[in-house]
Amino acid sequence: MRIAQLITTSLAIICSVVAARAQTLTARHLSETHTQVRVDAKDRFLLLPVQETAPEARVRVLSDLQEVQALNIRLAIDKVDYFVPFDLTPYSGKNLLLDVVMNQGRSLRRNSSDDVCWNEMKLSPVFDRSNVEYYRPTYHFSPDYGWMNDPNGMVYKDGEWHLFFQYNPYGSIWGNMHWGHAVSKDLMHWEQLGVAIAPDALGTIFSGSAVVDKDNVSGFGKDAIVAMYTSDGANQTQSIAYSNDGGRSFTKYAGNPVIVAEHPDFRDPNLFWDHHTRQWKVILAAGQEVQFWASDNLKDWTYESSFGTGYGNHNGVWECPDLLKMSLDGKEKYVLLLNINPGGPFGGSATQYFVGQYDGHQFTCDDLPTVIRWMDYGMDHYATVTWSNAPAGRTVALAWMSNWQYANAVPTQQFRSSNSIPRDLSLIRQDKEVLLKSSPAPEVEALRGTPRQFKLSSAEEELFDKPQKAYELVIRFNLPKKENVSFILSNESGEQVVMTYETASQTFSMDRRSSGRVSFSKFFPTVTVAPTRVGGKMELRLFLDSASIEAFGNDFCMTNLVFPTTPYNTLKQNGKVKADVTLYPLSK
Repeated sequence: MRIAQLITTSLAIICSVVAARAQTLTARHLSETHTQVRVDAKDRFLLLPVQETAPEARVRVLSDLQEVQALNIRLAIDKVDYFVPFDLTPYSGKNLLLDVVMNQGRSLRRNSSDDVCWNEMKLSPVFDRSNVEYYRPTYHFSPDYGWMNDPNGMVYKDGEWHLFFQYNPYGSIWGNMHWGHAVSKDLMHWEQLGVAIAPDALGTIFSGSAVVDKDNVSGFGKDAIVAMYTSDGANQTQSIAYSNDGGRSFTKYAGNPVIVAEHPDFRDPNLFWDHHTRQWKVILAAGQEVQFWASDNLKDWTYESSFGTGYGNHNGVWECPDLLKMSLDGKEKYVLLLNINPGGPFGGSATQYFVGQYDGHQFTCDDLPTVIRWMDYGMDHYATVTWSNAPAGRTVALAWMSNWQYANAVPTQQFRSSNSIPRDLSLIRQDKEVLLKSSPAPEVEALRGTPRQFKLSSAEEELFDKPQKAYELVIRFNLPKKENVSFILSNESGEQVVMTYETASQTFSMDRRSSGRVSFSKFFPTVTVAPTRVGGKMELRLFLDSASIEAFGNDFCMTNLVFPTTPYNTLKQNGKVKADVTLYPLSK
């Protein structure tokens, strides 16, 4: 049985068990495209059936004839791919009316009254969040259900790493942007909480950031978490919300929006404390540049400067900026992270960066305008931002592990997308250049099981007695300056990923064209290439999970999704080197 069939069967079993205890609702069809459903909110959840190929329906939730919520959802026409829960807790004991308007295209096929969603929509006391899908990661964060993209509002407070994220709780395709929320004590074990910030009359909730207001300059309370996000309505404007309960709930500021401007793409505010001017600053993506704004109270903002004209890659929209205060050789340096889509080195989305100076008002880049630097040379490392208020002076980054070229089409259904492993960032010198180095956060090592060490040859080395999805490989070798070497991961189905150090071009490449399931997008079968110093003592760290490989070399990193039908369980090399390998199983 194919993997997709196994996934569908498993979900169907779960959903049928839940449905057996659920109550069916009655729909009233007012026209070919307009239906109303009366809901007595006496159970915890209303289970909504989704079919991903269906057009979206607009659902208005009415209580006492007032609209209390609205959402877009692909209600099932012919079949149910999965269910998503609508939480009835805020409306307990009330009688709700769902006013559903279908996409006009549905009536061309048949009356909407024939759609299967009306018989499958049910009330239930429970919603099964079991992580049943084959490609569910073991140690990377992924949402319990629904769609996730950019990390948002990442802040450390009182021993907790807060991860907010772009979230669609009503389907595993992009839409209905909320902020989801998860917390962790160790960056590896995550507890997903409820929706943190939901859409309102100003628009859906796009990306942003959060800080701890230690001095209560905002008046929202000492040590309040203050979040700034983009309200995506008729125009993109910037809004704030605050939390006094450790991020568990947020109150939106009555004076929103706090920043407006005449830009069609004006979003993704990233807050930071500026020690030069003793003010809060925010950096915003504004079309093909970034803008810096200043505030004394996090509410009233003044434009200061811009950066970007003529610098770096401009083959797509600039998004999700972040300004990092770092040091090199005891001197202060700044790094501007700037995500771009499309325009990545191998198509789609990617993260570029600029190294330079920031004087409290203006960022200047040390490199020539034509220099382009990529943070990660894979296809699947985007919307990279860092945690504010991180302990011990650390600069810890996280990325969305996907690519807009195919993110909505990857072969999962209960959820879509996960994050990269967290990475500690530092600056290094290479010849006359200053580079941003990404290293796996040391917290990952706590997941290691009993190591196994072996010498790698051209013969296939079986990694485990029973294939495992999650592990780390550390490969150390001495590579002569005129030799190439390839490391090949493969499985019993003949699927493989080939990673090659080539001395002539001074590159590392990863070929995933035969890695497993690749036909869901013409953009997915690719070879990605990173510049690197090749020769001498080399170390390659590979982090494998159910559907990803993250590679860390001496001076590069590369992140790529893979979808093997069975786990990669063999490793071999092509080349004349003696490689020492340490294998660590990874588990939570």
